[in-house]
Amino acid sequence: MNKSLKIFLVVAATVFGVGAVGIWYVASGIDPTRLTQLLSSSVKEATGRDLRIAGPVSLKLFPALGITAEQVSLSNASWADKTDMLTVRHVELDIELLPLLKKEIAFNAINLSGVEARLQTNQSGDGNWDFTPPVSLGGSAGNSTQYAANSSSSDQVDPVRIRSLNMTDANLSYQSFGSDRTLIAIPKLSIVGRSTKTEILAQAKYANYQLEMKGKTGNLHDALDDWSTNSVKMPIELSLTVNGKVLNINGQIDKKPKSLPTFDLHLSSKSFELGPLAGSAALAGSGGKQVAGSNSNQAQKKFLFGEDALPFNVLPQANGKLAINIDELSFPGHVPMTAVKGNVVFDGSNFHVNALSFGLGKGSAQVQASVLQFQGLNPTLSLKGTAKGFTLEQLMGAVDSGTKVKDGDAELAVNLRSSGTSMHQLASRANGAIQVSIGKGSIDSQFINKGGDLMITVVDAINPLRKKTDQTILECAVFYLPMSNGQIALNNSIGVVTDRLDIVLSGSIDLKTETLNVKIDPREKSGLTTGVNLAGLVKLQGTLLNPQAGVNKEGVVNSAVSVGLGILTGGATILAENAKSLATKSQPCKAALHPWSDLYPGTN
Repeated sequence: MNKSLKIFLVVAATVFGVGAVGIWYVASGIDPTRLTQLLSSSVKEATGRDLRIAGPVSLKLFPALGITAEQVSLSNASWADKTDMLTVRHVELDIELLPLLKKEIAFNAINLSGVEARLQTNQSGDGNWDFTPPVSLGGSAGNSTQYAANSSSSDQVDPVRIRSLNMTDANLSYQSFGSDRTLIAIPKLSIVGRSTKTEILAQAKYANYQLEMKGKTGNLHDALDDWSTNSVKMPIELSLTVNGKVLNINGQIDKKPKSLPTFDLHLSSKSFELGPLAGSAALAGSGGKQVAGSNSNQAQKKFLFGEDALPFNVLPQANGKLAINIDELSFPGHVPMTAVKGNVVFDGSNFHVNALSFGLGKGSAQVQASVLQFQGLNPTLSLKGTAKGFTLEQLMGAVDSGTKVKDGDAELAVNLRSSGTSMHQLASRANGAIQVSIGKGSIDSQFINKGGDLMITVVDAINPLRKKTDQTILECAVFYLPMSNGQIALNNSIGVVTDRLDIVLSGSIDLKTETLNVKIDPREKSGLTTGVNLAGLVKLQGTLLNPQAGVNKEGVVNSAVSVGLGILTGGATILAENAKSLATKSQPCKAALHPWSDLYPGTN
C-alpha cells in the first residue's frame, strides 16, 4: 500500500475515533429532563403554545442526532374547545448534525404514530393552527418595531427540511365555527427521500371515500434546499385514487431563482370523482381563515347572491399549463361529464380555461373562462360557453331521481363579464347575456316545488289552480337574460308555452339590490279560467330572495274591467274580461329567442 495513503487512513481513523468518543461523552452528559425543558421552551417562544412530553425522552448522537419521545402534546388556542390541538403517542426525530453547525435544522427522518390533530376556526374565522402572535393595540412603538424586525428576519430563515416522513394511525378533525366536525383518518403517510427522488404513499378515509396517493417526484429535500438559490427541475409521477378510480398526474415543475415556478402537468383518467377533494382544497387555501360561505346564516342573508368573499386565494400564483384528458368526471349529485378535454393556463395572477370541452348526458358543451388579477382587490372574470344536445330529464334525473321530468330538449349559451370578490359583486356588475331554450316535455309538481321561492311565486301567480294537477305539459320555454352593469331588461324575453297557457314576462331585475319589477302576461288557452284572460294583471315584485306576487295596476286600468280586488289579494283565480288581448303574444318562445351566435360565435 502507498505510504501516503497509509498515513491518510491512520489520521482519518484517529479523527473519527476521537470524534466518536467526544460525541459519546457529550451524549452521556445530557440530562433528558433538561432536554425536555429545552424543547418546550423553544416551542413556547416560537409558537406561544405549550409543548408537553409526558412520557420518557431518549437521545443519541451517532451517526445522527436522534430524539425519541412518548406522549407528546401541543396546547390549543385559548378560544378552542379542546385543551390540546395536537397529541402524538410516539415521536422519533433523526436530525442531521452538519446543518446544526450553521444553525439550520434538517431532518433525516421524522417518524410519528398515534397522531390526533384537532383543527377549528372561531367566530372571527381565525384558525387554531395560526401561530401568529396577536397584535397588541396598547403596545409601544418600540415593541411594534421590534416585532416587525423579528417578522422580517424570520422571513429570511431557511425552511425546515425533511428527507423522510413516516406517520401511522393518524386522525385529523376540522370544524369551522357553527358547523359540524369533519373527520379524516390517515392510516399511513410515507414520504421517503432517495438519492434523486422522493417516494410518496398516502392513505386517507373521509366519509364514504377511500383515498390513496402514490408515486414519486424529484428529491423534495434537495429541491427545497435549492428553491431560492438554484434552478430546480422537479419531475412528477403520481396517481390519486378515490374509491378505486384513478387520476394520473404527470409532468414537471421548474423553478428558477427570483421567479415564479412554472409547470407543465397532465391529468388523465378513465373515470374520476372530484367530490372529496373540494373541501380539502378550500381548507388548504383558507390560510388560517374561515372558508367563505361556511358560516352563512340563511335567515340573515340580504341577497340571494351571497356577499361572502370567494376563495380566490386557493388559486396559486404560477406560470404553466395543466392539460386535462378524463373520460368521465363526476360530481356528487350532478350529471357526469364525459370526454373532458382542455387546458388550464396560469399566468402569474391570471387564470385561463382554454377550449374546455365535455359531454353532458347525450349532449356536449364548450367553455372558455378567465380570472384576471385574482390576487388583487378587484378580480375580473369572464365566462363564455355553450351546451346543447341534452335534455331537462337527464339533468334533473341526476340531481333527484324522484323528480319526474320527461324529455325537454335543452340548449344553453352564456357570455358574461364582471368583476368583484363576492357573488353579489359579480352579479351587480355583470355584463353580457344568458339564454336557455327548452323543448317539449312534461314536468310534475315536485319539480316546481323544489325550484325555490321565485319559481313557486311565479307559477302560483300565473296559475292558482296548478296544485290541482300533478303534471304540466311544456311545449317550449325560452329565457333570454341580457345584463348591463347588473341590470336585466326583460323585453318580452322570457316566454313559456304549456298545454294551458302562453306566458310572457317583461320588466326589469336590478341585481345590485335584487329587486323585481316584472309583469307577467299569461294567455289562457284551455278553459282553465272559463275563457277569462289574465293578461297584464299579474306583477312580480319584492326581491330575488323574497319574491311576492302583486297586482299590476296599469294592467287593471287598461283592461277596463271590473276586478274583485279581494279575490286578487286572496290568491284565488284572477277574473277579467278583456277578450281583445286573447290573440296577442301567441308565439312567446319565438319572440324571446335570440340568435345563438350572438352569445357564442360559431353556434347555430
